[in-house]
Amino acid sequence: MFDMTAPLHRIFDRPLDAPVPPGFDELILGMGCYWGVERLFWQLDGVYMTSVGFDGGHVDHPSYREVCGGGTGHAEVVRLVYDSSRISTEQLLRIFWENHNPTQGNRQGNDVGDQYRSVIMYTNDHQRALAEASKIDYDNRLAVEGFPKITTEIVPAGPYWLAEDDHQQYLDRYPDGYCGLRGLA
Repeated sequence: MFDMTAPLHRIFDRPLDAPVPPGFDELILGMGCYWGVERLFWQLDGVYMTSVGFDGGHVDHPSYREVCGGGTGHAEVVRLVYDSSRISTEQLLRIFWENHNPTQGNRQGNDVGDQYRSVIMYTNDHQRALAEASKIDYDNRLAVEGFPKITTEIVPAGPYWLAEDDHQQYLDRYPDGYCGLRGLA
């Protein structure tokens, strides 16, 4: 049972800390500032839940201010819970690669710092294999177009920490708010 006092997702009307339903999958993606990334994914058929938070660091329960201040090692990420019978991991990875610049290291556009790094955090070996194969494929495609090598990390998901409530579904609350999400085209 999930905590009925937890904040509800503004789109899905489910508690943000709801467990992954049986038969569903979880994937965590970092593509820079998480506000636009979350909106990109909550719009997809088959995505059951999105939330923004932090993963990949060494501090328990980090705040947005701590992560942006540097030194925690966390990336701004979006946690996806999805029904893979309706949207595949491969489809999610395609959207990931095509909607940010995975060649910039610790930045996305004007957002600079390790919290903005490109990262795929898998929750099972199948996702890891798909992520690694897709990285090779997109790296080859980008090389043909003259882009530098992809710097995206592919790592197991670690402890995921929800960001503060006012960051959840931010672009639903503020439709004209900041969104640094851009592909390479």
